[in-house]
Amino acid sequence: MGERVKVLVVDDSRTARELIRRSFLKYPEIEVIGQASNPLEARDLIIKDQPDVITLDIEMPGMNGLQFLEKIMRLRPIPVVMVSSMTTRGANTAITALQMGAFECFPKLSGAGEDGAFAGLGQIVIEAARSQPGLRRSVSGPRPVRTSTVMADRNATWRGQFGLVGIGSSTGGVEAVEEVIKDFPAESPPVVICQHMPALYTSSFATRLDSLIPQLSIAEAQDGEVLLPGMVRIAPGGKCHLTVEGTAAQPMTRLRAAPLVSGHRPSVDVLFHSIAKTVGKGALGIILTGMGQDGAEGLLAMRKNGARTIAQDRASSVVYGMPRVAAEFGAAEQIVSLAEISATAMDLH
Repeated sequence: MGERVKVLVVDDSRTARELIRRSFLKYPEIEVIGQASNPLEARDLIIKDQPDVITLDIEMPGMNGLQFLEKIMRLRPIPVVMVSSMTTRGANTAITALQMGAFECFPKLSGAGEDGAFAGLGQIVIEAARSQPGLRRSVSGPRPVRTSTVMADRNATWRGQFGLVGIGSSTGGVEAVEEVIKDFPAESPPVVICQHMPALYTSSFATRLDSLIPQLSIAEAQDGEVLLPGMVRIAPGGKCHLTVEGTAAQPMTRLRAAPLVSGHRPSVDVLFHSIAKTVGKGALGIILTGMGQDGAEGLLAMRKNGARTIAQDRASSVVYGMPRVAAEFGAAEQIVSLAEISATAMDLH
């Protein structure tokens, strides 16, 4: 990217705006072209300065950040990185923002100090500038945030006898995961998911999916839980990796405290490697949109052990990082669009 990324910082806190600006000084690719304390100021600066990316405080007094995000996505799609406090309410709102089209939600870390509070935000902003704003809408049409359950296709069935399905995703994965599993019938093979998120976010994500997709039992993974048909378990964010252990006939979840792998904890690579070892040829691996390359090596291990594997294609990925590397490694048996992954998976045999 030749030109610098023009960023508009929107936050009601002057201190937070200054800390964000300082954190960007480490990135010569980023230029902060403006700061706003509320949506009205931000609206005028968007028109005047045409930013490439907006960082938007998710909770600001006297306004609804989600309403402002909806207007941005509808009237002038610009990559938006939401900045959220690490609270239960903030996590719930963050998941909603991601469904509405926000590129990513960055957690405000209280007590992290001046240098650590916004560490890593700059790299997310750079990736956001490379993304395709409004992609979710252009691929599948206008998509309001769901407040009611998803009606699955009652005729959907699995042709293959899979013992387990593993899914890995990151940026853009909130909508992508829902799109993949919403039509899975109640008697689907058990599904384990690693979506890169902080701890509170994964809990809210699991709760939301469980309310929207009633035919499946969706929850955060617990240590030592036997995986049964119709169960979907999501790796909790935090200090542990999710692995699958036991036997191919009776796989179970394990939470293992360990260092970062492929830059993440939980890591898709860790999950996929464990599936390759425990379930082998009876498994199906799916890698979706996301930054970086976490999951590519694990998906390759699954394929080498006889599992079937699918990667999301470039056109439907919010960020074509993880699935791209998986394709380059030869880990993906099939590369298909997001809208086709569910049907493709259930048709494999």
